Amino acid sequence: MAATKTVRKTTAARTTAKPAITNGQAEKTSNGVEIKQNDRIAVMKTYKIFINGQFPRTESGRYYTINTSEGTVLNMCLSSRKDFRNAVVAARNAQEKWEGKTAYNRSQIIYRIAEMLETRRAQFEQEIVSLGISAELAKKEVSKAIDTVIYYAGWCDKYNQIFSTVNPVASSHFNFSSTEAVGVVAMFADENSPLLGFIAAVMPVICSGNTAIVLASEKYAPCAVTFAEVLATSDVPAGVLNILTGKRSELLSHFASHMDVNAMYAHTSDAALKKEIDTKAALNVKRVRIDSENDWFSDKAKSPYRIMDFLEIKTTWHPIGI
Repeated sequence: MAATKTVRKTTAARTTAKPAITNGQAEKTSNGVEIKQNDRIAVMKTYKIFINGQFPRTESGRYYTINTSEGTVLNMCLSSRKDFRNAVVAARNAQEKWEGKTAYNRSQIIYRIAEMLETRRAQFEQEIVSLGISAELAKKEVSKAIDTVIYYAGWCDKYNQIFSTVNPVASSHFNFSSTEAVGVVAMFADENSPLLGFIAAVMPVICSGNTAIVLASEKYAPCAVTFAEVLATSDVPAGVLNILTGKRSELLSHFASHMDVNAMYAHTSDAALKKEIDTKAALNVKRVRIDSENDWFSDKAKSPYRIMDFLEIKTTWHPIGI
């Protein structure tokens, strides 16, 4: 039997390949929309809160918006009472170990924060500019913030020698007074400073062994969250510094009245807010410091006495044998 020869016909439709689109070229979809090969969707940054060394979203699921000078809308977490309570637990768990580190080691860790800020200064400057501040002022603010971190890193192993004393007493005893951290501090950062006011308030608190929960400036919150990324990639133990974003009006009562918070700091000139803090902080005899106005660029804004504001004095009596 003769072999059957199979002939396949190739149609033009099957042999004509569709030309590839390269960068810069365009094609139209069936509905006439033109798409370029090099078009892409930008990856927008997600701003979260910072609790116990992690970046959870607020448990409330709420947010508020910030409009940048570039026309971008940023979604910021609207922190809740539960977020604050979680931050207090994290701060309390971290406080004893943080205070238990040697002063020299705390100094090294805080200096590392300055190193990380220095390597990311361009990012912070750009972020501050996007929030409506001039490039010149943004550069000045980041530089001063880095210098402030270094300033308090240098004080970690010195403030105790300055503020401790040997006391003369009219009995057969040695009498020593020494400093110790007050504990967990709840803080309201300066509403009108993106980075410097935040750092200038926080550093003297944590350098002495305290831990803190800070509510960032409502309108400049992105800088505080970006600073949290610096903390997460430095040597600061989880829980030492916890950062929330949201509204003072919603969280004030919880910050001032929480029974496991030992001290409260607020930067405000609002008389009603000051009175509410003082009243509710009295429930467990919190230490309270309130700054009304501060020129954070002034040399007077940095002082070892800001460290002393959140220290307790412990006095020890030791009998002398006769």
